Amino acid sequence: MPLRVVALPEPVLAFGQGQTAEDPRTGLALFGPHDATERGRLQIGVIGTRDGLALYRRWVSRIAAPILPHDRSAARPAFPGYAALTGTTWPDEPAVAVTLARDTIDEAAEIPDRHQRIFRMADIFSEAILDELQRSEVSPDLWFVIIPDAVWLHGRPRSGARRGSASNPFDMTPKLARTLRGRPSLFPADNAAALVYQHSPDFHHQLKARLLDRQVPIQIMKEGTLLNGIDEADPRTQAAIAWNLSSSTYYKSGGRPWKSATARDGVCYLGIVFKEDPSDPEGRAACCAAQMFIDSGDGFVFRSNARPWRAHRRGEFHLPEPDARSLMETALAEYRRLRGEAPREVFVHGRVRLWDEEWAGFRSAAGVETAVTGVTIRESWGTKLFREGDMVPMRGLAVVSSDRDALLWSRGYVPYLDTYAGRELPNPFDVSVTRGEADIETVLADVLSLTKLNYNACIHADGEPVTLKFANAVGEILTAAPRTSQPPMPFKYYI
Repeated sequence: MPLRVVALPEPVLAFGQGQTAEDPRTGLALFGPHDATERGRLQIGVIGTRDGLALYRRWVSRIAAPILPHDRSAARPAFPGYAALTGTTWPDEPAVAVTLARDTIDEAAEIPDRHQRIFRMADIFSEAILDELQRSEVSPDLWFVIIPDAVWLHGRPRSGARRGSASNPFDMTPKLARTLRGRPSLFPADNAAALVYQHSPDFHHQLKARLLDRQVPIQIMKEGTLLNGIDEADPRTQAAIAWNLSSSTYYKSGGRPWKSATARDGVCYLGIVFKEDPSDPEGRAACCAAQMFIDSGDGFVFRSNARPWRAHRRGEFHLPEPDARSLMETALAEYRRLRGEAPREVFVHGRVRLWDEEWAGFRSAAGVETAVTGVTIRESWGTKLFREGDMVPMRGLAVVSSDRDALLWSRGYVPYLDTYAGRELPNPFDVSVTRGEADIETVLADVLSLTKLNYNACIHADGEPVTLKFANAVGEILTAAPRTSQPPMPFKYYI
């Protein structure tokens, strides 16, 4: 068939009072959240240094009032205040406050060994949160983890230690730890020390992973970010931070800020996640999980027990048929629990084409009542689209090359904002229906709609659909600490 250019309409979102809007900020400001009910007062737990807790209180007090950027526009709207936005009160004083000694954190940041350093820093925060939960009668809706800059600077995979005199807590090396995975030592202390190296050397991922079993939702914030959110000299940054954190907090504390108004009933989407498993001594296995998003806007993560082998391409993994069937059965069972019936359609999104074994497993689990479609979505670097004038092509343009293949520009000029948020000419996504049957324009419209369900950032839209946007991050957290399979958990615990 000949190439044809399609201009997809911008998906709209549903908010309170049954109203719709194109931009989350406009919809929230005018109509309130989608589940706008009187939810009372937020119960927030906060952990940090004395300075961090003071910054938190100042920032919460700041967002209670409107924030008015000097150059207000649709792209940089004023922030009306949290209570006015959500109908929920965010008290200045947290329900639970845990104060950590900065000296203890600084000392942990000085540990020379990267794994031991980050494990110790995550230990300080996770143990304090779990201890507080055990002895307190208050169960916060959400924990704000306010980290000093030292944690951010020295708690990442490629970071070095803070200058100081601290020594390694354990007499252990990465090489010896790998050896002990396959051949445990006769000394329990050595095995305990080796376990440290099965945790990700990333503070953010490791802390979230270590709190998954207790289902503790957290929001990690730098002290510097809160300071920027208070800085009266830069109200534009103040407003941006207020919008993003307000949306994320409302979602993680149990609310739903918005949902897709164009979602089709009975349709759900699975984003398949593969991440190399660092606990495998041979380095050949991966953790597999699926992110399920349903028409209500809710998202869940399912972990598979499978340890799929790397395929012929580097970094590419696939599931054997029994494990693909088990993963789909788990997802469909959760959908039935939530909706009382099986979905009519399931779209499986991934960056690589499903193999025959995977497809057979998914189809077997779905049976005859649910249609399954496999969709491959990959960023295309070889195609550019230009337009006359100074602005880049419009978001939502698609070049359809066949009834199963198209290029979709999910980034680009947005007429509503009268701007383009990027700095370079945007690349399209190569969207292909590789398994099953579906109308290509319907698939493209779904993908575009899924770029607007990132509750962690209150912006007009992301470039990637949410099924792929957080795929790597979810995989990082699932493999950041040793664990076994677990029941489906809401997406809020991973973002």
